[in-house]
Amino acid sequence: MSPTGWLITGAIVALVVGLPYWLPRAVIALRVRIFAWVGGEEGIRAPGREVPAEEFKKVYGHPAANGRSRGAALSDLFWYWLSPGPEVHQEHLEPGPRYDDVARTTRQILAGLSREQWTELVGRCTRRVLDELPADTRVHRVRLRDLMMPVWAEVYYEVVFRAPCPRSVRDLITGNANDVVSALKCTSLRHMDRRARLTAHLRDRLAHDPPPVPLPSSLSQREQAYYLQGTFFNTAVVQMSEAMAHLLLALATHRPVQDRLSSGEADPDFLDGVINETLQHFPLFGVAHRITSGDIARDGRKPIPAGSVLLFNYPEYQGSGSDPFDPERWLNPDTRPSAFIPFGVTANRPCPARGFAVLTMRIAAEETLRRFRLESSAEHTRSLPSRGPCLLVPRTGATDWTPARRRTRLAVMGLADRWEGVGRSLVQLVLGSYMVWDARRQGLCRNYFAASSGGSAPSVAAGR
Repeated sequence: MSPTGWLITGAIVALVVGLPYWLPRAVIALRVRIFAWVGGEEGIRAPGREVPAEEFKKVYGHPAANGRSRGAALSDLFWYWLSPGPEVHQEHLEPGPRYDDVARTTRQILAGLSREQWTELVGRCTRRVLDELPADTRVHRVRLRDLMMPVWAEVYYEVVFRAPCPRSVRDLITGNANDVVSALKCTSLRHMDRRARLTAHLRDRLAHDPPPVPLPSSLSQREQAYYLQGTFFNTAVVQMSEAMAHLLLALATHRPVQDRLSSGEADPDFLDGVINETLQHFPLFGVAHRITSGDIARDGRKPIPAGSVLLFNYPEYQGSGSDPFDPERWLNPDTRPSAFIPFGVTANRPCPARGFAVLTMRIAAEETLRRFRLESSAEHTRSLPSRGPCLLVPRTGATDWTPARRRTRLAVMGLADRWEGVGRSLVQLVLGSYMVWDARRQGLCRNYFAASSGGSAPSVAAGR
């Protein structure tokens, strides 16, 4: 073979061998460009040139930054992902009496449990799900999001209905939630039949045995089922499962932090610091969009006009991943990051679970760490498309977990995770592009507001 041939062959081999390291990142960058294209040129990025980081919270919390769906091209995409019933999903209802009614009901349902009851409930559900793992000394290979999703399915079913969750219903909830989050991450197309089965169960339950907290009277029974499905069995189950997967994977990939917690010698607040540090590095929200209902005046800058689409970028604002993973800094008020909004801004649709999310994450983590040591060599990214591969090593009983076997298992896991990312990133690109097209074609949000107003709904450049 000629020298040129050897060079070409070497370049091809290097390109193929390096696929797991450059292709997923390249695809992510391309997907970001696709979603930016959907958002259109009119989207105002925060932080960005027009809304710098120092104005992020002020603009986000302004009373006029209160529109949620109507008038944003991105809404068609999110309504598509969150179907059925996105028109009554608490995150996407427009401000007004209907939103107030729904938000008030959500607060009442969540406030029905005391701190002690939340602790007992989450601990009990976590133990029940962990009990389903084989009761032996084997090392279990799991996907952390899959492990945690049944926990939160049981928790929120009991929170809503004040009754234990039957296994068959838990399967309906996890099937629905997994389908929603897989579509959001573009790792799978939507399966509306799975979602419809949960809707049918909820409608039947509401007809024969409704929850103790009265549901919004402004909603029909069908809409009430959609409200419960979207708020509790889509968003709550998905977000808490993602949060726990991030937390446990962070512990698995930071052994000194995990060892400090397991030793029993850590500061009582240290685990809360680990949770906050995890939410700082891996925020659950990516970009939240709001549509301004009026001008937003600013000192020394042009006002943001009514009808603007504001794109609030949580990871960029928090500087996610730019610093070392250091839970210790949360124990000192002087070293805590100021750019930290894991549950949104209080003045503008904050997460309803903000008051007890850290508490419940702490309880679930303590139950898991009591039984297992966590080990992982998987890449930890904010989107977590891999669902968090992890090895659970039992803390009691003898295992064959020798140092050499540990290194081998972790090396194999890391390599497998890298190569899985190659195929998955291509799937995400293809399915994501298709769903962007299909969402624009269906125009769920645009058509809904057009029909409700009896005319043409407001549109933005990318939605035309």
